[in-house]
Amino acid sequence: MRPMTILMLTAAITLSPPALYAQEAEDAAPAAQILPAITVAEVTARALTDRVFASGLVAAVEEVQVAPLIEGQPLEALLADVGDVVTEGQVLAVLSRSALELQRSEALASLAASEAAIAQAEAQLVEAEAAAAEAKRVDDRTQQLSEQGTAPKSQADTARANAIAAAAQVQVALQSLESMRAQLALSEARLENVDLQLSRTEVKAPVAGKITARNARLGAIATAAGLPMFVMIRDGALELRADVAEGDVLRLSSGQTALLRGAGIPVPLPGTVHLVEPTIDATTRLGRARITVADPEALRSGMFVEAEIIVAERESLSVPLTALESADDGAFVMRVRDGIVERAKVTTGIRDGAFVEVIDGLAAGDLVVSKAGTFVRDGDAINPVLATDALN
Repeated sequence: MRPMTILMLTAAITLSPPALYAQEAEDAAPAAQILPAITVAEVTARALTDRVFASGLVAAVEEVQVAPLIEGQPLEALLADVGDVVTEGQVLAVLSRSALELQRSEALASLAASEAAIAQAEAQLVEAEAAAAEAKRVDDRTQQLSEQGTAPKSQADTARANAIAAAAQVQVALQSLESMRAQLALSEARLENVDLQLSRTEVKAPVAGKITARNARLGAIATAAGLPMFVMIRDGALELRADVAEGDVLRLSSGQTALLRGAGIPVPLPGTVHLVEPTIDATTRLGRARITVADPEALRSGMFVEAEIIVAERESLSVPLTALESADDGAFVMRVRDGIVERAKVTTGIRDGAFVEVIDGLAAGDLVVSKAGTFVRDGDAINPVLATDALN
């Protein structure tokens, strides 16, 4: 064998082991790459808010109807109009006083006549009492003389009759005086009634607030029947009467805060739930919550407004909503430990946007499959990639 041939064989034998190792490494590399790269998310604590969304119409917290307290008098003046803000007791309209002024004059005349009649009855009573006293003294003396035999019996009988008649006249005078006093009281009551009606010719605001409707017309005859003269919103207070889904009604309670949004409202308005109505509409299957408005000037009665009611706010463990799956035995996630997937049953709470609260089943720092949970099974080996790394 030639020396050159021997040299080439020696080189081939020397180089064979490293080449073999390189070939094995190349064969092993694809084996490491066959593990699927799965996006995972870390279980962390975050602030979560439980919300209920509702919508409805704005209305007055308390609507007050103003009607005249007397009837039959024409309307002479209107001193308030729609949109006016009035105070309690402010005059809104004035009714005619002419007929009532005449009635007051008549009542004053009747009162004066009653007072004069009482004075006359009192004088008659004094006169009757004096006559009765004198008849009683005469009767007593005549009875004494009759017993002594110096006065005839007929004279004693006459004196006794005169005393009885005089006492009866006293009773008549007393009854006449009481009648006059009753007539005086009636006259005083009539005068007070006329004065009351005169005071009611001024139609006043029973409460402070804003006028939303005016049905009164100049010259119309005042009457409590039909439409009220004015309609007011007490203190200008408005509320949103929001319709709430049946499943959310029991989650609401008085005192919860809300944010109100609607057409023409550039910034959400704060509000507070002050009443959750205790019934559900049998037709629509909706409940109703009444939400007071902190700034009623930014709204108008009848507006359609949407409400975001804050039911609860807390910081707790959460996972992406996409990581949550459901089964017959409840909710679960696919947890990843040391690259191995395992099924973990969880108890959930608040759902806030893209995240859901985990009350039980996971610990802070655990990794869960965030999006491809349906494509992996319990016990699969994967190449976990954190969601933040995947975005980078």
